[in-house]
Amino acid sequence: MRERSISIWLILGTALIVALNLPESVSDRGKAAIREFLAPLQGLVTSVGQNVGQGVDAIRGLGDLALDNRNMAAELTRLRSELRYLEALEQENIELREQLGYLRRPDRELIPAEVIARDISGWWHSLRIGKGLAEGVEPQMAVVTPDGLLGRTMNVSAGTSDVLLISDPSCRVSAYLPRVQTYGITSGRGLSVRGLPMVRMEFINKDKEIRAGDEVVTSGLGGTYPRGILIGYVERVVMDDSGLYQMADIVPASDIGRLAYCFVVAETPDPVDNLLRRRDTMEGAL
Repeated sequence: MRERSISIWLILGTALIVALNLPESVSDRGKAAIREFLAPLQGLVTSVGQNVGQGVDAIRGLGDLALDNRNMAAELTRLRSELRYLEALEQENIELREQLGYLRRPDRELIPAEVIARDISGWWHSLRIGKGLAEGVEPQMAVVTPDGLLGRTMNVSAGTSDVLLISDPSCRVSAYLPRVQTYGITSGRGLSVRGLPMVRMEFINKDKEIRAGDEVVTSGLGGTYPRGILIGYVERVVMDDSGLYQMADIVPASDIGRLAYCFVVAETPDPVDNLLRRRDTMEGAL
């Protein structure tokens, strides 16, 4: 077998030498014949190579396209999420700016607070806010919203405060009707037949003509509620059974049922009062 292989290689070598030493015209014709013979095979190999290359490029392109699509989908999701966040943040900032501008006076400090809990069984009785003694909140401070009076603080801890709502029967407020310039006392009446919180104003002068839609504000008497905070609007007026005074059903201005933020109204102490109080404290200690 080895001798046969050697013989074949000798024959091929001899043929190559002869072909190289042939006249140029004969050599060219031989080369041309070889090229013609190999051309279909070369064309087939080249075509197959091109097709394979194109297939590889196509597969690579599809993979790149799929990767690009995934990246763009992820980027789109991120941008949409950021847009929703920015829209929510903008709306919250607008609401907070409106609220922080409410009742802002030199002698008052508004302490912003978030509603953190409600009494499910009697949501119109009270709620809890996330501010307390540490932020300057004390019992018997008025609590307001941008729309009007909400109630007053009662139980106060270091970081929370319970707020008694104006719709609770035990919450009594000295009130005033600006249009007819007369006073009365409001107290909560629970829920109306429509399930809405209600307030009633009593002891109104029987000779005053009260109309539906009249504003009711705090009178400032009693010290807990600053004067001029909107309580609500008159819905209905009736005469007391005794005939001595009128009563009016009031629709609260604040949306008691849906609250996220509110403000505790803290009166800013007068500097002179502070000095006198400090002097009295020092004299008592001596």
